[in-house]
Amino acid sequence: MVISMKSIMENNYNPSMGILIDVKDPISYKEKHNPYSINIYYDKLIMNHKTLLDKNKKYFIICDKGHKSKQAVRILSFYGYDVTYVINS
Repeated sequence: MVISMKSIMENNYNPSMGILIDVKDPISYKEKHNPYSINIYYDKLIMNHKTLLDKNKKYFIICDKGHKSKQAVRILSFYGYDVTYVINS
């Protein structure tokens, strides 16, 4: 099953669109992050998605290089969440 991945450039993101989740580790997040983002480390997000996320909300997933955020979007899409991959600008 191939799941198409929605994506958006970071500079096109607006907080009214949904929740921006940065999946990098807390130390890297403290060093640099989008001011509208919340930090939920990748492993924590994937392992606890049922308690952390709501399938009726829209989520935008970002990280530094894009690897973990892309993977998170693939997994969460498979689980039925409305997620969009955010490309760093």
